[in-house]
Amino acid sequence: MATILDEYEDALSRSAVLQPGCPSVGIPHSGYVNAQLEKEVPIFTKQRIDFTPSERITSLVVSCNQLCMSLGKDTLLRIDLGKANEPNHVELGRKDDAKVHKMFLDHTGSHLLIALSSTEVLYVNRNGQKVRPLARWKGQLVESVGWNKALGTENSTGPILVGTTQGQIFEAELSASEGGLFGPAPDLYFRPLYVLNEEGGPAPVCALEAERGPDGRSFVIATTRQRLFQFIGRGAEGAEAQGFLGLFAAYTDHPPPFREFPSNLGYSELAFYTPKLRSAPAAFAWMMGDGVLYGSLDCGRPDSLLSEERVWEYPEGVGPGASPPLAIVLTQFHFLLLLADRVEAVCTLTGQVVLRDHFLEKFGPLKHMVKDSSTGQLWAYTERAVFRYHVQRESRDVWRTYLDMNRFDLAKEYCRDRPDCLDTVLAREADFCFRQRRYLESARCYALTHSYFEEIALKFLEARQEEALVEFLQRKLASLKPAERTQATLLTTWLTELYLSQLGALQGDPEAWNLYRDTRERFRTFLSSPRHKEWLFASRASIHELLASHGDTEHMVYFAVIMQDYERVVAYHCQHEAYEEALAVLARHRDPQLFYKFSPVLIRHIPRQLVDAWMELGSRLDARQLIPALVNYSQGGEAQQVSQAIRYMEFCVNVLGETEQAIHNYLLSLYARGQPDSLLAYLEQAGASPHRVHYDLKYALRLCAEHGHHRACVHVYKVLELYEEAVDLALQVDVDLAKQCADLPEEDEELRKKLWLKIARHVVQEEEDVQTAMACLASCPLLKIEDVLPFFPDFVTIDHFKEAICSSLKAYNHHIQELQREMEEATASAQRIRRDLQELRGRYGTVEPQDKCASCDFPLLNRPFYLFLCGHMFHADCLLQAVRPGLPAYKQARLEELQRKLGAAPPPAKGSTRAKEAEAGAAAGGPSREQLKADLDELVAAECVYCGELMIRSIDRPFIDPQRYEEEHLSWL
Repeated sequence: MATILDEYEDALSRSAVLQPGCPSVGIPHSGYVNAQLEKEVPIFTKQRIDFTPSERITSLVVSCNQLCMSLGKDTLLRIDLGKANEPNHVELGRKDDAKVHKMFLDHTGSHLLIALSSTEVLYVNRNGQKVRPLARWKGQLVESVGWNKALGTENSTGPILVGTTQGQIFEAELSASEGGLFGPAPDLYFRPLYVLNEEGGPAPVCALEAERGPDGRSFVIATTRQRLFQFIGRGAEGAEAQGFLGLFAAYTDHPPPFREFPSNLGYSELAFYTPKLRSAPAAFAWMMGDGVLYGSLDCGRPDSLLSEERVWEYPEGVGPGASPPLAIVLTQFHFLLLLADRVEAVCTLTGQVVLRDHFLEKFGPLKHMVKDSSTGQLWAYTERAVFRYHVQRESRDVWRTYLDMNRFDLAKEYCRDRPDCLDTVLAREADFCFRQRRYLESARCYALTHSYFEEIALKFLEARQEEALVEFLQRKLASLKPAERTQATLLTTWLTELYLSQLGALQGDPEAWNLYRDTRERFRTFLSSPRHKEWLFASRASIHELLASHGDTEHMVYFAVIMQDYERVVAYHCQHEAYEEALAVLARHRDPQLFYKFSPVLIRHIPRQLVDAWMELGSRLDARQLIPALVNYSQGGEAQQVSQAIRYMEFCVNVLGETEQAIHNYLLSLYARGQPDSLLAYLEQAGASPHRVHYDLKYALRLCAEHGHHRACVHVYKVLELYEEAVDLALQVDVDLAKQCADLPEEDEELRKKLWLKIARHVVQEEEDVQTAMACLASCPLLKIEDVLPFFPDFVTIDHFKEAICSSLKAYNHHIQELQREMEEATASAQRIRRDLQELRGRYGTVEPQDKCASCDFPLLNRPFYLFLCGHMFHADCLLQAVRPGLPAYKQARLEELQRKLGAAPPPAKGSTRAKEAEAGAAAGGPSREQLKADLDELVAAECVYCGELMIRSIDRPFIDPQRYEEEHLSWL
């Protein structure tokens, strides 16, 4: 163990790399952490809007990128923040002294409510310019509105909740449709639902929030100055139009659950945080007298929405007795308190103030602060200025807070995209788990970090936590890249050593059997893991050495099977004389190379089983490579050994159809030694054609001669067509066999006669049997009595040959008669031919003036022509054109040559001088014009083109030339 650890430390110390600004990284790590310094941008960035109001700002609301503010007592300014340069002014048309008490804008930015101090309420729709009073609402000073996010649209608010300063909660619904002069009013209905009370009686409804959970339940949270009420219930199926009536009716007989705090500011405010648009809120913050009640919202809880509640006290200098907070807004990890001269942001995780943003006195005191939930932007205003806060990367430092709180899962969640921070969290978690003695969890975390590998390994070794060290090494091994082969070899070797040491320590202890079994299973899982297969395969040699050094043959075989190193498995079984197990491995994996390697060993101990395995693999094995094993085995000479070799060779020849000469030669040698009866049958089955046999004929002849198998030698001689040698050897065995050999050269009568004479001489001289000699003479018609007479001794009388001599004389007489008949027939045939020739000389044909050429159908007498005995007549050029395609190539060449010579020859002359010149030219060796014409006529006019052989030979030619078929086809259309 110490040696492997030293090797690890040496390799790591030589290859360790430390990157500036990063944790130290050792070679076995999967990569480096590049900590890139980034410019710190404030989370909350304030921006003053370039806007100077014409009158003082009395109220401001923002929702869905729509900003509405009231200026003075009679002007409403609406701005679509997507089109900020197109503000819209709306006059409220108020002549009295009523002031704007509060404004409320729904989540779609479409419905705006303006509550006046005169207990009147005005309604303005985003798509209209008309300010419409709500008659049913008159007499109520509206303090809060709970919008219906589930049913509210741009044209209708759906059922909404309205809270007043008198503690009453009303249900109402508004419609944006404007009819004519007597059209419907925007307030469809306005009915009371509930009254909120504190100890002294009804209390103003400071905040109202209505939500619907994923299971269809409705939730309403309402706050007064000191209390927070919860209304939870489920409406009737399909009764959305009834709104919240059923929900509040359930609390008629008993009050709803509430939270109460004694101190108060005289008002309170409720803020929600919604992670995504149109989703359920995830957290709340209630600003009241004692501080801020912060917690999560869980719509799945049956009794209360609020969970994980905590009260954060106001920062120093903030509170009822000092500078009271005016408003609160909630973000993901902070709530912002608005004071008269500043804004303070408090972290909801730690309660620490992370921002104090003071405002200049020239803008006046701050009035209120709101949040646009659709964009996440925060808005604050004074009477003369408007400010906007941008929230940027609010969660960037949250991981550090969670890390300090030892909430590692959340810390990793919020730094997942920052490898340097994630590494810090994992290292801290690993250290924490190590201190808590949760070593396995610590090892898993350490494996993901980029800390020094050797430090962590030594840490577990010093704590004697080998199981945790194994976990750490395995995870490090899984994180290696394909190029890190050296590191992988070290890790796999170390892990193997650790497992073997554990198994060796537990094996002799009967009380630790269960632990030994579990360790063995883990070790086998490690060896067979697909994730580590590549590294284990690369380190298989060193792992086998470790297994051998520990004497763990069981796992050595197991590992060899996993690595598909079946050669090692088979060799192991053979060394331990478990030959049947070795053959089972070979037969299961069917690797031909392993069969070739181990067959010489196995055939000496289990020959029959091995041959059966060979035959089962069939053509997958190359029988030539198995011959050395068979030769080695069959040299003992025992019948059983030879029979197994013959059995496999016969399988190759008869079943597999092997044609390799080496296989057939070896089978011949086996037959010659062990089964001579099968030798001749094999040779006869192979055939008598020297080109079709698959064995070496010369080798077979020598083999048969060495073992004295004469009949087999005779057969080989016959295949080699050495008939004289075959007859000579056959005469030593059997005369009948010699006779069979003598009849084989059927086309060579002289050789047959010679062979039969050998047989006759042997019969006469060796056996001295005249009757047998006469029978031999009768068997071969080529032999005559005069051929065999010289073989007989002088004392033999003519009586023995009487019948043979008479038969020979009769045969000669018959042959003479046949010759005479043939001569008479030849003479008669010659006379008939002479008579036919004489008659042909007198035949002639008549050509009429109206006769036409059989080819071109033009008058025949216009040009030179040919007349055939069959009656067909052709112009000379027409006949030449018809005959040329049917002539062979050499005759076509001859025809062209004759035409060329005939064109170059001088025309026939009438004068004696020309005739003499022509005769002189012919005498000089050149053919005459008449001779050329005669040769041309012999080629062209030897037979009629329609009635002769030329027409018969053209029977398979198409009527239309294939090259002109398309043209001919189109001409018929």
